Formats: sequence, C-alpha cells, structure tokens
Amino acid sequence: MFWISHHHENEYNRTYLLGGVRVCARCLGTYPVLVAVMMGLFAVRAPLVWRWDVPVVLGLTLPALVDWAVGRFRPASGSNAVRTLTGVLLGVALGRALFVHVQKPLPAMLVWQAALVAVVALPVLLLSSRGPRNG
Repeated sequence: MFWISHHHENEYNRTYLLGGVRVCARCLGTYPVLVAVMMGLFAVRAPLVWRWDVPVVLGLTLPALVDWAVGRFRPASGSNAVRTLTGVLLGVALGRALFVHVQKPLPAMLVWQAALVAVVALPVLLLSSRGPRNG
C-alpha cells in the first residue's frame, strides 16, 4: 500500500480516506490515469513518435512538480483537488512516456522528464530538509 498510502499522520491533509485507507491525493490522480492512458495507447496502436511528445510530456509533468515543491516549503498550502488534478496531468505524461519506453527503451521524452524531475526535486529536497535555521 506504500505507493498510494505513503503520507505520515502530520500530512493526512494531503490524502483522502477511502475504505479506511489513506490514499495520496496526487497518486489517486496519477496511477489510474497512467494505466488508462497506456491501455488506450496500446489499444489504438498509437505511434511511438509524435512531434510534440517532449514539450507535452514536460508541460504535463511540471504542474505536479511545482505543486509538490510548494508543498515542501509550505506544508499547509494547497488543496487535494489541485493535487489530484496535477496527478491526472502527471498520469497522462507518464502514461505516454512509459507507453513508448516499454517498446523503445529510454525515449527522449522520458530522459527529459527524468531530468526535469531531478532538476526540480534535488534542490527542493536539499533546501527543505535543512529545517529552521538559528540566527
């Protein structure tokens, strides 16, 4: 259950309570959409290359990253509706990137997506983990 229920008690405001289980609001948008997009792309035998793959995948990934980053610095900010919406966008991006990846490993869009996540997440994690400073 870690994948969808990974928040500690002090972060329960970032979850929905479904059937007695705390489910991450963003993950609730991400994973079902990711699976649906992949299944849909396989069903229609979508091409492995679309002209706008990289900018669309990066553009759909960015809102979840920004919302997550803001939440790291201001834990009480945001809403579950926004988290779920950014999760849906992320699910579309991941679904497309992984659809291509399972057939043609490491497509450019997946590499760029991973780079974007690293460029945003690493500094945010480093800066937000420092805690309050004295003086």
